[in-house]
Amino acid sequence: MTAPKLPGHPHIAYRGNELFVEGVRLSDLAREYGTPLFVYSKAAMLAALAAYQRGFAGRQAQICYAMKANSSLGVLQVFTQAGCGFDIVSGGELERVLAAGGDAKKVIFSGVGKTRTEMRRALEAGIGCFNVESEAELEVLNEVALAMKRRAPISIRVNPNVDPKTHPYISTGLKGNKFGIAHERTLATYQRAAALPGLQVVGIDCHIGSQITQEDPYLDAMDRVLDLVEAIEAAGIPLHHIDFGGGLGIDYNGDTPPAADALWAKLLAKLDARGFGSRQLMIEPGRSLVGNAGVCLTEVLYLKPGEQKNFCIVDAAMNDLPRPAMYEAYHQILPLAPRTGEAPMWDVVGPICESGDWLGRERTLAVQPGDLLGVLSAGAYCMSMASNYNTRGRAAEVLVDGARAHLIRQRESVADQIRGEQLVG
Repeated sequence: MTAPKLPGHPHIAYRGNELFVEGVRLSDLAREYGTPLFVYSKAAMLAALAAYQRGFAGRQAQICYAMKANSSLGVLQVFTQAGCGFDIVSGGELERVLAAGGDAKKVIFSGVGKTRTEMRRALEAGIGCFNVESEAELEVLNEVALAMKRRAPISIRVNPNVDPKTHPYISTGLKGNKFGIAHERTLATYQRAAALPGLQVVGIDCHIGSQITQEDPYLDAMDRVLDLVEAIEAAGIPLHHIDFGGGLGIDYNGDTPPAADALWAKLLAKLDARGFGSRQLMIEPGRSLVGNAGVCLTEVLYLKPGEQKNFCIVDAAMNDLPRPAMYEAYHQILPLAPRTGEAPMWDVVGPICESGDWLGRERTLAVQPGDLLGVLSAGAYCMSMASNYNTRGRAAEVLVDGARAHLIRQRESVADQIRGEQLVG
């Protein structure tokens, strides 16, 4: 068969009848490190980042990688060395940033449930800003900062009630979502923040969702945020930066999100038209930087034809790739070495004891047991959401840089999993 082209994956391609990431044959990595195995292209990450950098050329802007998309240290190191800051949502993520050599001053701490312990640690580390998500959080952060004889730099995350037109589980900017301060409460909340002695107001933040593939939600949200900036500053509270969040989608299955530089050209034109073009900007891209840089390698274990369904059983599962089970998400699945001959329709499923353990439904594949498959667009929200369900160890990870492959996470053993457990008696 003719090897398919891979739009949206310029650093993942067939050479002859073998699938490569950059200059490395994926089947070689599967043989060396075993499967399931996550493989990431450094060049793909840097190319995605470069689109944002082009979009912000000549502007005061800080790109903060939203590391919940993929928090592996080797991935964080790539973005640290490229000058990025980080958007974190837990104390554990802060420790990962620091372990990867990241600059605490370039860290933004988001999330609705920050604990006092996390607040103290972030203040000790000297992070750049807390994105506060509730009025109650303001009061607690003020108490923690005063007890440490510090002032906590804050922005307030605004919920602009804008529909991002994405999956409801990853929508974050509607009234029914748990995130941020209601648009109508924003000015009053800023006035309260400005009156608290342990806080220093430095900016405003907005994030409306993830896997957004249209530009209109961004433009609508920007207008609503800029209206608030005008009202807040008219009340005598200056804002040093404006943070427009992240959420730009990638191409999983014919999706057509705008290119990052094209999107920001339109957003910056709006900023200029409204007189905010010289303002310090912050953004928090995650999936769009790493999603299409990753592929998960898996081996075909068994073929199980049936009356209603044909099942291709592989060694990767929902604990490795949770997105299909959680969101009914689509990932392209390709053979590492395409076969000729009959290609029936298969449901590609894993070994876990759940009917929801599937990676792809109704896929046309010419496969035999022992064949290797690649699940594309696996760089975001796969390893970072992976679990030990069924006492399965998390996969190994490899970072490819040109013709070199670097192991950045060892495969997890059963001993690793039970290390902190104890019998009673």
